[in-house]
Amino acid sequence: MCTFAHERINKNESMRESLFLYSAHMKMADIIAADPGLLSIFKRLNIRLGFGDATAADICKRYKLSANLFLMICNMYSFSDYVPIADNLKESDTKKIIDHLKTSHNYYVQNDFPRLHKNIHLMMEKCDDVNNRTINKFYDDYQDELDKHFSYEEKIVFPYIEELLSGRRGDYSMDKFKRRHSNVNEKLGDLKNIIIKYLPDKYGSNVRYDVLQDIYRIEKDLLAHTMVEDKLLIPLVSKKERDE
Repeated sequence: MCTFAHERINKNESMRESLFLYSAHMKMADIIAADPGLLSIFKRLNIRLGFGDATAADICKRYKLSANLFLMICNMYSFSDYVPIADNLKESDTKKIIDHLKTSHNYYVQNDFPRLHKNIHLMMEKCDDVNNRTINKFYDDYQDELDKHFSYEEKIVFPYIEELLSGRRGDYSMDKFKRRHSNVNEKLGDLKNIIIKYLPDKYGSNVRYDVLQDIYRIEKDLLAHTMVEDKLLIPLVSKKERDE
C-alpha cells in the first residue's frame, strides 16, 4: 500500500475526522496505485504514462496544467466526501475545465455507454419480451436524456462561457444553467434497481454482474463530473459575470 502525505478536510465539526487527499508532491505512480480508476481521467487529460518518479507538480508543469485544478479533479473522482474550493483556482483554469468536460462527454459516448449497451443486450438475450422491453426502454430513455444533456452543454453553455472569456457577453447566464442542470443519474439508478431487485435470476446471471459494475462505475464518474460543473465551473463563470 502506498504511503503519501495527507491533508485534513474541514467541512464542519460533525464530518468524519479526515480523508487522505492527493497532493502536488505525491508521485504520479503512487496516485495511480491509490486509485487505478483515475487512469481514465489521465487519458481524458491527455496525460501519457511513463512517469518515472515524477510528482504531480512535475507532470502538471510538463503538460502546462494547473496543479490546483488537476488535484481537485483527481480528489473529486476518488473521494465522494471531497468538496473543492473554486476560489483556489484562476480564471484561466475555466477553459481547462471546459476541455475536460467536453473530453469526458466524448469518453462516455465512445467508451462507457457502448460497453454498457453491449452487456445489456447480452444479459437480455434469453429474457422474455416483457422484461426485454422494460430494460431496453429504461436504457434508451436514459441514453436520450444524457444525449440531450450533453448537447445542451456543448451547443449552449460552453460556447457562452468561451465567448464570455473572450470579452463578449452573450444572452445567457449561469443562473439559467443552474436552474436547468438536472440529475443525469436518476434513471441510471432506476435501471440498476430493476436489475438487482426484479429481473429473474435465470436471465444472464453472469453478465448481469458486468452490467451492474458498468453502471456503478459510470454512476460514480458522472457524480464527480457533475461536481466539477457545480463546484468549479459555475462559481468561476459566475464570478466572471459579476466582474464584467
